Amino acid sequence: MRVLHILNDVTNRGNGIVNTAVDLAIEQARQGLVVAVSSAGGGYVSLLEQEGVLHFTLDQSRRPIRILRALRLLRRQLRDFQPDIIHAHMRTGMLLAWLLSRPHRFTLIGHVHNVHDRESVMMGLADCVIAVSQSTALTMVRRGINHNKIRVVLNRTLGSQRYPDFDELTPATLPRPSIVTVCGMTRRKGIAELLSAFEVVGEEFANAHLYLVGDGPERKHFERQARHSRWFNRIHFEGFQALPQAYMLSADVFVLASRRESFGLVLIEARQAGCAIIATNVDGVAEAMDDGLAGVLIPSRNVHALATAMCHLLSNEKERSAWRSRARRGTEAFRIQVMASEVQYIYDELIGVGNLHSAFNIAVLK
Repeated sequence: MRVLHILNDVTNRGNGIVNTAVDLAIEQARQGLVVAVSSAGGGYVSLLEQEGVLHFTLDQSRRPIRILRALRLLRRQLRDFQPDIIHAHMRTGMLLAWLLSRPHRFTLIGHVHNVHDRESVMMGLADCVIAVSQSTALTMVRRGINHNKIRVVLNRTLGSQRYPDFDELTPATLPRPSIVTVCGMTRRKGIAELLSAFEVVGEEFANAHLYLVGDGPERKHFERQARHSRWFNRIHFEGFQALPQAYMLSADVFVLASRRESFGLVLIEARQAGCAIIATNVDGVAEAMDDGLAGVLIPSRNVHALATAMCHLLSNEKERSAWRSRARRGTEAFRIQVMASEVQYIYDELIGVGNLHSAFNIAVLK
């Protein structure tokens, strides 16, 4: 079977969509598929090629002339590679593939990674839509995508070739106690609420520090908010880190305070690191956290609830230890091999029967 993944780029700067697609492509190649990725390129090109995945350069910049050039170039790539499956992870790639779907014979998969992005409804152009959580699938149905097209495959990236084994990681040197978050610096990730909640935590715990690992378009806004804090000298913006797990391994408490979150890949990594986790109960977060068995779930946009949960865990070492143990349980289910096998089942069914009327053995939206 020949599979072509289409992404905007394959930059190694912490983009969860890119990370998932790169992991999937590599594992598919390891399982014997002929796999290629079309993108504008980036830091993961060498890793892909090292692992037996072809890379075709495809600039999908959203300017009319470049889109037309991309369409012509993708047509040439399809002619040369002859894929059985095109697996589109982003909107522009989906549109380009759909425009070429009539003259070329391939099955088109749309992978919905971001529930907050209303334009993701474009993925409904595909023959089959993969949603990264049941919550994401329900959102897509509400936006008009036929539920018969939708299949749910949870994001699973543990065992990724992008990172060294956990046993080889050196934990970051952090003061105690430390609260860590790893996410993009955007309002959607609840950074404003986390900074506000730390006002309470900083008052109760004179030595507590907050580490914000990640970068993003609104970082300067949050840095300005932090400068007005009484505990500004204990708030650390660490920027993008190639190995954020080093911070997780040293965290007393890990927090993801998102307002929207399709699934939360970082939560799986925090679970593997054995963190005591606090996360907002939005969208697919509960599915990543085993419905609250693997961490403390709180309402979103609720500064009081977040501050209370952080203070409670920081004040109780025994409970933190219990949550660390719970976080690790069942993480073997989130290995990339499991995800690749579930995706392969979808491929086989689609190609085998040529339509979507077969009964799949993986999660199907009811």
